[in-house]
Amino acid sequence: MKNRFDLIIFDWDGTLVDSIDWIVRCIQDAAAEHGCPVPDAQAARDIIGLSLENAILTLFPRADSDTRGKLAAHYGQQFFSRQIGPDDLFPGVRDMLLQFKQRGFRLAVATGKKSAGLTKAMRATGVADVFCATRASDQTASKPDPLMVEEIMAELAVDRRRTLMVGDSTHDLQMALNARVASVAVTCGAHSADTLKQYRPLRCLAYPTELPSII
Repeated sequence: MKNRFDLIIFDWDGTLVDSIDWIVRCIQDAAAEHGCPVPDAQAARDIIGLSLENAILTLFPRADSDTRGKLAAHYGQQFFSRQIGPDDLFPGVRDMLLQFKQRGFRLAVATGKKSAGLTKAMRATGVADVFCATRASDQTASKPDPLMVEEIMAELAVDRRRTLMVGDSTHDLQMALNARVASVAVTCGAHSADTLKQYRPLRCLAYPTELPSII
């Protein structure tokens, strides 16, 4: 895998940031508050990576539009009630990103978060300056549609054969397959190695910080 890639596109939650348990709690609390069936932890993990609207529709298919709006608002309010900072990155992530940038890689983020939330999170964790491009769910199609990846490749003028997607969820890896780009899975987030390997990643790593040794 050495010298194979020019562009690395990272997912955010569960891949670079240790936020999965907090997301699950916020989803469950929103459901309880608005009288919806509370999803178990894995069901909540399974929708991480989708846009918030698609996630809520998947988890609560019988909820009417008013209830879905309340669930989304409650989730957003609770999620952003917790201040985040550099320590919320998985250990070693900032140094890894700086190392990749120094080596000449183009770095990008493709996330199910909304753009305002991503911007806030990137600034709070101190890594905003390392990324050349970002795409959030309110700017383009939600994962696993390939449009996020395709737009980033077009913006940075990088061929799909020189592009790598790194993510922790099935939605990330399915998006990579749909975009016809290579992927690497990490198991520090939403889904297990056995689940992620079904989507044919080049490698399945415990943490993204293992990447520099293989690419």
